[in-house]
Amino acid sequence: MKKWILRIITAIMVVCIIFGTVIIGKGYSMFQAALKECSLEDKIQSIRARENYTTLDELPRMYIDAVISVEDHRFYEHGPVDIISIGRALWVNLTTFSLAEGGSSITQQLAKNIYFTQEKKLERKIAETFMAIALEGQYEKDEILELYVNTIYFGSGYYGVYNASKGYFGKAPSEMTDYECTLLAGLPNAPSVYSPDANPELSYQRQQQVLARMVDCGYITEEEAQAIMANSNVDSNEKNKG
Repeated sequence: MKKWILRIITAIMVVCIIFGTVIIGKGYSMFQAALKECSLEDKIQSIRARENYTTLDELPRMYIDAVISVEDHRFYEHGPVDIISIGRALWVNLTTFSLAEGGSSITQQLAKNIYFTQEKKLERKIAETFMAIALEGQYEKDEILELYVNTIYFGSGYYGVYNASKGYFGKAPSEMTDYECTLLAGLPNAPSVYSPDANPELSYQRQQQVLARMVDCGYITEEEAQAIMANSNVDSNEKNKG
């Protein structure tokens, strides 16, 4: 290989290392600043003290399985971050010249929801990762999942699974049908787009994606997925009667 090519490669590597170090430093500083403003313990305590905070025991198994399937199907198997998902997202972003794929674990999403903005910046992503590590260092997976469903946005002004269930279906989360569980699980991916109030057809399409993922992950069979969708008219009629 010619010397000038080696020099270019070396220069690029040095620039990448410097850039990476700077970004990591900024992300760590953002992480520290967030904890200085409000400790992790105080933040979690304030979430659990909210009215209508819903525990995992109060949620249908179908809803929990649906959330895990579409958001982070290896949630109970990996640590604070999912290296496989991040690698896949990085490849997609590099090949499409965008930041379309995030690859965030449920723990990272929780960290973002309770401490940071939705702005897609590398330093925020680094800060989110540090916070995810802190979360999994102090809380169990079930606790993290529980906090996650109580803090995510479901569209139409509904934050948290209880408010979303009451707002969309007029019932507590524990009373949701399989159809309602799988519909609700798909909304946080793009709540303004998939809100049943704003775009019922898109929410229906998203629900089909949720069911397909559940089949792929082994939570339900194809026949069960079809049966859930077949009950859509029944659930709609019950809502109208209410």
